[in-house]
Amino acid sequence: MKWKPAGWIVCSPLAGAFAAGPVDPTWLRKHVPDVRAENGYKRLFEGERVLRSVARYGELVGDLAEAALPNEERIYVVVEGQGEVVYLGARRAVRSGDFFYCAPGAKHGLKGAGWRVIVMGFQANAATVPSELPLANLAEVRKQTVAGHPPTVLYQLMIGDTKSTRDRLSVAQTVTSLYIMEFEAGGTNAPHHHEDEEEIYYLLDGKGEMVAGSGADGVMGQYAARPGDAYFFRKNCTVGFYADTASGSKARILAVRSRLAR
Repeated sequence: MKWKPAGWIVCSPLAGAFAAGPVDPTWLRKHVPDVRAENGYKRLFEGERVLRSVARYGELVGDLAEAALPNEERIYVVVEGQGEVVYLGARRAVRSGDFFYCAPGAKHGLKGAGWRVIVMGFQANAATVPSELPLANLAEVRKQTVAGHPPTVLYQLMIGDTKSTRDRLSVAQTVTSLYIMEFEAGGTNAPHHHEDEEEIYYLLDGKGEMVAGSGADGVMGQYAARPGDAYFFRKNCTVGFYADTASGSKARILAVRSRLAR
């Protein structure tokens, strides 16, 4: 055996061959307040190689020009302020807590100032465009526990796909679930993974530890999380959250899951 000093790197043609090429990350993280807005929009997850079903995810703080997107379904959540949406030429006022869905091909735009709107776009096929905007408000969505998940978390099930029987709006194609989780102090949704879905978490309120790691048998990382943290998780990535244990504290996460094409 030949002695090799610590710190030396031993290379071979075979090792070099395997090292070539980029390695996609298992998850992505952004702290939204640190992201600079361009033309009234903060781009969070958009254009990265690892994204499959997700076309874009960002925060709108200004206006959005009218457009029809033939291969992208859009979901919007007004988290602060108020404005209006123009949908198929009709104007409708929207306010904090409103969420709505725009099918592929539905011409729409948004106008507002001093507001924050989460913009989500997902790869989708051409579909029938509803004549009226599918819209609801969080105040209309009851808080409930979900079977198979710890009782320390309450869920507001906002948007599901067209086969859903439990969501407030059952209208989506690629999106399987848009929901808010409300965690009790010390609560958790139990780290888990999804074999055929990507997921994004946006911590709206409270603090705790975000779980982001490998698959079910891989390493589970835990990271201190604060309001404004947004995480993208690729399929099979371990995902979860542990809320702060301080008495009386709660945390809320806006989450969305989307299926990958088979």
